[in-house]
Amino acid sequence: MAATSAPPASAHANGNGNGSLAGVAAPVGAPTNPMATALLTDQYQFSMAYAYWKAGKHADRAVFDLYFRKNPFGGEFTVFAGLEECIKFIANFKFTEDDISFLQSVMPICEGAFFDYLREVDCSDVEVYSIPEGSVVFPKVPLMRVEGPVAVVQLLETPFVNLINYASLVTTNAARHRHVAGKSKVLLEFGLRRAQGPDGAISASKYCFMGGFDATSNVLAGHLFGIPLRGTHSHAFVSSYMSLDEIPDKALRSKDGSRVCQDFVSLVQEWLQKIQTADSLGGVFGDTNKSELAAFASYALAFPSNFLALVDTYDVMRSGIPNFCAVALALHDLGYKASGIRLDSGDLAYLSIEARKVFHAVEKEFNVPGFAKMVITASNDLNEETIDALNKQGHEVDAFGIGTYLVTCYSQAALGCVFKLVEINNRPRIKLSEDVAKVSIPCKKRCFRLYGKEGYPLVDIMIRESEPSPKAGERILCRHPFIESKRAYVVPQHVEELLQCYWPGTSDKPRAELPSLEKIRSRCMQQLEKLRPDHIRRLNPTPYKVSVSAKLYDFIHCLWLNEAPVGELQ
Repeated sequence: MAATSAPPASAHANGNGNGSLAGVAAPVGAPTNPMATALLTDQYQFSMAYAYWKAGKHADRAVFDLYFRKNPFGGEFTVFAGLEECIKFIANFKFTEDDISFLQSVMPICEGAFFDYLREVDCSDVEVYSIPEGSVVFPKVPLMRVEGPVAVVQLLETPFVNLINYASLVTTNAARHRHVAGKSKVLLEFGLRRAQGPDGAISASKYCFMGGFDATSNVLAGHLFGIPLRGTHSHAFVSSYMSLDEIPDKALRSKDGSRVCQDFVSLVQEWLQKIQTADSLGGVFGDTNKSELAAFASYALAFPSNFLALVDTYDVMRSGIPNFCAVALALHDLGYKASGIRLDSGDLAYLSIEARKVFHAVEKEFNVPGFAKMVITASNDLNEETIDALNKQGHEVDAFGIGTYLVTCYSQAALGCVFKLVEINNRPRIKLSEDVAKVSIPCKKRCFRLYGKEGYPLVDIMIRESEPSPKAGERILCRHPFIESKRAYVVPQHVEELLQCYWPGTSDKPRAELPSLEKIRSRCMQQLEKLRPDHIRRLNPTPYKVSVSAKLYDFIHCLWLNEAPVGELQ
C-alpha cells in the first residue's frame, strides 16, 4: 500500500521523539502513505491487546514469523518487497490523542487505564529481522521475524501483512514479465489509470520498477521515488487535428542552432512525397491521413529531440508508418533523431515486422544511418502470456508498455502472507491443522541458503537459534518439515544467512542498511540470475526445496505430538 504524498518525518519517526529508540543508526522517514498510522489494523488486534493487558500478559516477550505458503502465478519463486515501508511504519508508530479518543468511543467496555497504556506504546522494544528487500524467497521461510511485547507486536500484524502482501505480489509479477520479455527489451509500466486507487497505483509503480521495469508513466511515482518517466501522446491528440493549417508556428531551429527551417510542415510534406514515389518502397504508400500528419508534425515541433508517434489511430501501414517516416526524415534534415513508434492495437507481431521492413528500406533509400533501428513500442492489454506468444511468433518490438494485467495482478488476487506466533517467553508455540500446509514451524529460527558447485542455490534450511550455523564444505542433512521420507544430504560450496536485523529495538545489535530503490532493483535482478533456469521458467517450473535441520525436524514433531489432543474410539 502506498499513497499520494509523503509527509515529512516527525522527530519521533527519526528516532528522536522520546529518545527511546535504541540502536537506530539513522533517520528512517515517514511512511509513503500517510494513512499508514497506528490505527491501520483490524479491530480484533485491539481486542486482543486489551485482553492481554487485562490478564497482565501484554509485556510477555513474543516472536512472530511472517511468511507465505505458496508461490504466486503458478510459479516457483517470489520476490520479497515492502520491508522499507514496514520499518518506516514502526519508526512512526504512536497513537495520537485523536486516535485514543476514537478507540475509547468504539471500545467503551475497556478500562481507562488501558488507554493510558496505549498512549505510551511505541516500537522501542520491538526487534525486526528480515530477508533483504528484493530477495528471491520461497514458501514457509520467514520473510520477517518480529520480536517484542506480545500486545505491541500483535498490533503490527495487519499493517505488516498489508504492506508486504501486495508489494511482494506485484514485484513478483513484474519480475515474471521481465523474465519472459528478456534482458534486452525495455519494459514500461502504464498501469496508473487501471490500478486500485491512487495508493495502489503508487505502490505498483514503485514495486514494478523494483521487479525489473525500466520506467513508468506515473508522474507522481517519478517524483516520489526517482523512477524514470516515459510517455508520448494518445489517440485523442492525433484525432484532435483536422488539417495541417492548424499548426500556427511552423518554424524549427536545427539541433546545432545554426539555421532555422521556416516551414517545417512543408519539409514534412516533401518527404512524404519522396516516400510515396520511392522505387525501393514499391509505391506501396498512397494517400495518408493528413490530420494524422498534422498531429505528428505538431508533436515533432514541440519535441524534436524525442519524437515518438502513436501510429494506429487510423491505419498503421497505410497512414501511420509513412506519416511517421516523413516527419522523422524532416527532423533528420535538421540534425534530430526521432525515437520511434508505438503500436496499441492490431497484430503486434506482424505490424512490428512490417514496420521494421519499412524502416530498413527508408534507411537504404535515403541513406539515413540508424533509421532501421527506430524503437518499436507495443502496448494494448499485454501480459506474460501475450509476450510469450509474441516471442514464439517472432516480432520486432523493442519495448513493451504494460498496464492492467501487471498492476492489478490479474491472475492472482493476493500472495497470502500470514503472521504466526512461534514463541512466547522463550517457550515455542505451534499452530496445528488438518491441512498440513497450514501447520506452522515453531520457535525462533535462523535461516540459510545453501549454494552448490555451479553457484546456484540448492536449498533453504531453517534451524533452531541455538544450533550452530551450517558451514561451507560440511555435510548437512536437510529434511522436509513434515514428510519423513523427503530428506537429502547437501555439501554447500557457499552458505548465506538470510535474516538480518533491520530494527534492533533496545538491543545493541547493528542495524542493516535500508538501500535505495535502485539498489534493491539491482539485487532483485542479481537474485533472479542466480536461480537455476528450471526454477523460474514459465511452464512447469521445478519446485525449489525448503528444509529444516534434523534437530528442528525432531523438535517440530515432538511438539506436535505434545500439543495435539489424543482422540478416543468408541
